[in-house]
Amino acid sequence: MPLQPPLPSPSNLTHKLPSKTLNFGHFKFQNNTASISYVGTLIGEATIVKARARARSTKKVNVTFVASSGKVSSNSQLGDDIESGIIPLGSHARLDGKIILFKVFKKKKSAEMNCIMDVNTTTKEIQNLKCK
Repeated sequence: MPLQPPLPSPSNLTHKLPSKTLNFGHFKFQNNTASISYVGTLIGEATIVKARARARSTKKVNVTFVASSGKVSSNSQLGDDIESGIIPLGSHARLDGKIILFKVFKKKKSAEMNCIMDVNTTTKEIQNLKCK
């Protein structure tokens, strides 16, 4: 029996992605991508548009993921996870850009985020969020 796609294809998931700058210069990053995966299978991607985080502040960027369960194999645990109300997901994002200090010094830097989380489908909350 084939697994019915549990997510309407495609589904949009919106998230605010913070970029915290601890430096005395601002962080200017280019267009980048973020991804969401289920048990190692990519199910969604989003574009992070270029922006600038001011010195010693946090820039929150709205990111909309287009997610689809079509790539998940029919013999996976996705159906059982949906019935249980808890879906384990992973996310990855990388921001490549430059730190600019006093409009003179420029240094290429990147920030990377890897997270695992459980999405509770009944309460529509993220639980057990762990990031590196």
